[in-house]
Amino acid sequence: MDDQQFRQLLDHFGYSWRGYRKVRKGVKKRIIKHMQEIGCRSMETYLDSLDRDEALRDQCESLMCVSISRFFRDRLLWKAVEDQIVPGFLKENIKRLKLWFAGCACGEEVYSFKILWEGLKGRFDPMPELGIWATDINRVFLRRAQDGIYAFTSLKEVPAELKEIYFISHGDRGPYSIVPSLKQGIKWRVHNLSSEFDEFKFHIIFLRNSILTYYNDELKQAAFQKVIDSLNNGGFLIIGTHEKLPFESRDLVPFGSQRYVFEKIRR
Repeated sequence: MDDQQFRQLLDHFGYSWRGYRKVRKGVKKRIIKHMQEIGCRSMETYLDSLDRDEALRDQCESLMCVSISRFFRDRLLWKAVEDQIVPGFLKENIKRLKLWFAGCACGEEVYSFKILWEGLKGRFDPMPELGIWATDINRVFLRRAQDGIYAFTSLKEVPAELKEIYFISHGDRGPYSIVPSLKQGIKWRVHNLSSEFDEFKFHIIFLRNSILTYYNDELKQAAFQKVIDSLNNGGFLIIGTHEKLPFESRDLVPFGSQRYVFEKIRR
């Protein structure tokens, strides 16, 4: 598969060449294998098959996903979440805190938050009910997230004392399993950001893992607006530390010195 054929595939889904430029080699290999498995010898017949079979289309989109996450990635961000963002809501005595991990990949950030939440229980009483929605377009990623089994490299930023409490080791260097208690209360769902989501009024939305990088400008702006609309007034949007907002929104303002955390203006 040459770059021109790969561009055909990207255009078919409304994805961005710029987003895939550095990772296209691995994605191409997965797509070529998929084409061979279903007997497609050309990009034209492959695209036609995707249009006629929704299951094949879903498989293709899953193969085009790229996961770069790990536990407590970007420690300064997690410190802000633990010391400022979440305590701000807890001091308001809300009854329920709602979070959405959009593009949750294999669940590393979801479980990172659950670990953080457990740590806050000793500082705040009473604690509100916690509602977590974790979505991704990739069914394989979601199954891995629900299984909660991770390689040693995914835990390299987890402090030793937390690793001892919240992970079960299966050998000197893993793999590691999440303790069952952390899996409770998480709603895992298959979801494409370009489509509507039936939950709203989130207090915190994690939109990391470069998920919008792979969309073209039109899809990116539409998907991002849906995310903003799903955020509660006074809520927080958290993006990747090396990412930028697709467009400036009058509804969002930077949170302190955090250039990757934005607060939705209260109106």
